Amino acid sequence: MRRTAKLAVTLTTLLAALSAGPAATAATEPGPATATSRGLSSFSCDPGHFCIYSDWSGGGTRCQWTESRNPNTADDCSFIRKGWPVRSVWNGTGHRVQYYTQTNYKARVGSTAAGSGGNLMGNYQIRSFQPQ
Repeated sequence: MRRTAKLAVTLTTLLAALSAGPAATAATEPGPATATSRGLSSFSCDPGHFCIYSDWSGGGTRCQWTESRNPNTADDCSFIRKGWPVRSVWNGTGHRVQYYTQTNYKARVGSTAAGSGGNLMGNYQIRSFQPQ
């Protein structure tokens, strides 16, 4: 009886975590990336920079910019040139950053508030960005 109750609690907790997971980590429409506390993530982004990563939670290859806008991220980001998607972002700037799946600020896909970041859907590239 005790094992059954423990199993039920574990399954309930697991189901709650799984049902909350996609809503908490994936942006399905334009909007901010999930805010993440620096203490709970592995994001490494210099203050004043906008950073994109090839892996979840700030992992993999990082590309970062001090410029407030960039019409073509492939110009200076190796994993974008290789065709890899952006899986996470960190905005260390003092303003919200909008990002786009096409160069020259076309096809807006989302934005991230200053001092926050998180995981994205992970199935597209950020090809340009600018302040909102």
